[in-house]
Amino acid sequence: MTLQGSDKGYRNRIIFASLVGTTIEFFDFYIYATAAVSVFPLLFFPAGAGSAALLASMATFGVAFVARPIGSVVFGHFGDRIGRKATLVGSLLLMGLATFAIGLLPTYHQIGLFAPLLLTIFRFCQGIGLGGEWSGAALLATETADKGKRARAAMWPQLGAPFGFILANGFFLLLTILFAFDSTQAKPEEHFLAWGWRLPFLLSILLVTLGLYVRLKLHETPVFARALERGEKLETPLVHVFRNNSKELLLGTFIMVATYGLFYLMTTWILSYGIGKVALGGLGIGYRDFLVLQLLSVLFFAGFIPVSGHLADRIGRRKLLLAVTAAIIVFGLSFRFFLSKDVIGTGAAADRGLILIFLSIGMSLMGLTFGPMSAILPELFPTNTRYTGSGVSYNLASILGAALTPFVATWLAQNYGAESVGLYLAMLGASTIVALLFAKETKATDLDSMIDEVVTEGIEKTSP
Repeated sequence: MTLQGSDKGYRNRIIFASLVGTTIEFFDFYIYATAAVSVFPLLFFPAGAGSAALLASMATFGVAFVARPIGSVVFGHFGDRIGRKATLVGSLLLMGLATFAIGLLPTYHQIGLFAPLLLTIFRFCQGIGLGGEWSGAALLATETADKGKRARAAMWPQLGAPFGFILANGFFLLLTILFAFDSTQAKPEEHFLAWGWRLPFLLSILLVTLGLYVRLKLHETPVFARALERGEKLETPLVHVFRNNSKELLLGTFIMVATYGLFYLMTTWILSYGIGKVALGGLGIGYRDFLVLQLLSVLFFAGFIPVSGHLADRIGRRKLLLAVTAAIIVFGLSFRFFLSKDVIGTGAAADRGLILIFLSIGMSLMGLTFGPMSAILPELFPTNTRYTGSGVSYNLASILGAALTPFVATWLAQNYGAESVGLYLAMLGASTIVALLFAKETKATDLDSMIDEVVTEGIEKTSP
């Protein structure tokens, strides 16, 4: 069913609901990522020195990615049984409350080891919430899209990632300016570290309230409603998807791996490398300066997502992603030309322009590869397991491509130089290429019947 007439206004509400929800979820997720580099090593892991504290903080950052497949299973189960709307509300609420709670946490200096323990628990809850969010928002868009425009509709929730990043890091940038915070000479007693860092976490509850208000006004998607009318609801969607769609789960996971790896190298790892002390293997650039460069580059991320949506509808998801992933591999092999200290310099002498070019290329590729994911992953699975299947694929990829990436990249850079991190990205890209070669084009797939509409039309035209 396509929406007609006055329903076009409702589709705009769907677009807004999917966009604002993912923006809020990613905002919550990214403020943790930023704090994990600049704040948490000092306040929650002071027992570790230098790189040890950073690695410990990165480990708690990765905990959420272990939780995300659990979230996709839990919310996917209910999303495929009772509907997309209720689970989208639940995932947003869980994410929001966990983020708010992090803003209230006492530090290691106040309660000792309980501080990093509680931080890890709430980070785990963040992961469960985001694990249920993405696939629900993607289905909200894809299952109400016009024929032939599914990738363009599905790109709206994808824009929540760059928008959330801009809001989160823009907020932190503003705070560092207001508090005159210098990451290269940070002291725990400074106002920013004492209480200023908490503001983004606490104020996120206002965004969550807005998101809940918007989502509570939505109806169920027509594709899911028709599946219920046909009696296709399953008791155990997870069992069914592993039994009948294991190939699609595997392909979907590795189709997404390079995208995850690229993003968390361009955001979390590069921030730690850029602002890290030269003596510990970093570039020694001020936190505020580097954050400005990241925010500028994320504009390329946001700008190329709509481009990828149009291209995916025009030439197909598979062909587009093969070309973009090949470019990601080439980009990975070029790291030594951008990030070698002999080329880029360190501290005040570091070449900011070269760093911005590097970040902008990476973020442009990120927009092109991330945009079609909310179309291609749901298109791999039938309606009664689509929430579970797409969510599990998306979030299993988060373990392989994101949870390990900042930690592994930090270790690689410290021991073998930044060029080794690029080789790691190229390896992730190669695994995605292999998955895409085994996958079929899903552009013309009917989400109701899972039959290729182009093939069906051809049969109808040649039938007597």
